[in-house]
Amino acid sequence: MPSAIDALRRHVLQYSVRQGDFVLKSGLRSSWFLDTKQTACRPEGILAIADVALEVIPPEVTAIGGLTMGADPVAFGVAAVAATRGRALRSFSVRKEAKDHGVIGRIAGALLPGDKVVITEDTVTRGTSLMEAARVVRDFGAEPVMIVVVIDRGGTCRAMAEADGIAFRPLLTAPDLGFGYGT
Repeated sequence: MPSAIDALRRHVLQYSVRQGDFVLKSGLRSSWFLDTKQTACRPEGILAIADVALEVIPPEVTAIGGLTMGADPVAFGVAAVAATRGRALRSFSVRKEAKDHGVIGRIAGALLPGDKVVITEDTVTRGTSLMEAARVVRDFGAEPVMIVVVIDRGGTCRAMAEADGIAFRPLLTAPDLGFGYGT
């Protein structure tokens, strides 16, 4: 029987990796592109993500979330699967901009002050959005203890996270998929 990480890798390669000629958000050209939502938004894909993520998320973590849109399917799916396995993880989103009506601020969802938090994202290249989400979570009064990304494409986020005192754990990396970082 294949391992959870092997199942996730196969799913990502089948549904989320595209090869060709692409211009990335950074403006750089690449021979491959990741649309990890093609894995995170399929039932067997989110189950594969949750299987691997729940193996690495520390037991003291009480909430999972990150900057909307990249974090949403991962956070909501992992929290839902965790609940079916007897583990209570609340999920939340960090809005791109603060709301000035209703429940104001940048946090949407079930994050509470004092929570131990996993910041998540489907794909990370540079890591700036993850670090922004961590700052917003801290400002809210919760503690980011780990960053868990489905795929680390760029190889630069680990140093940023660790410099900020946050553990970094990619479920897969570009080399795991047969590509170099930043290519």
